[in-house]
Amino acid sequence: MDDKLEKSMNGNSDHRDKDEEGRIIIYDVSEIPKNMTESEEHEFWKKHFMSEELMEVSFEEDDDLPPPRRTSTSTTKPISIRIETDLLKRLQDVASIKGVPYQTLLKQFITERVYEEEKREKVF
Repeated sequence: MDDKLEKSMNGNSDHRDKDEEGRIIIYDVSEIPKNMTESEEHEFWKKHFMSEELMEVSFEEDDDLPPPRRTSTSTTKPISIRIETDLLKRLQDVASIKGVPYQTLLKQFITERVYEEEKREKVF
């Protein structure tokens, strides 16, 4: 784990403002460590929270991305799906090119598609 990540995860941040749940408020994307593993990211976001201003700037910069999670209480649930062998192979090939696990890429694709449908149906 790099020094910046360890410092951020331990709460040693220059900005000490905290939200009502005691999480350190992040005011700039540079405060968010890069290249975290999924478990490191989970631990980081348990102790940190993006400011409203930063979330608004994020939306303005790239409206094509799904909205960030608003709480750290989100959990994942393992599921089973049946997928055609050829499609699975194609997904794995794309994931390999991008350098990410295929299950992570699949979650990203699902998230993006659900977001697009929500926008189309004016869910939020």
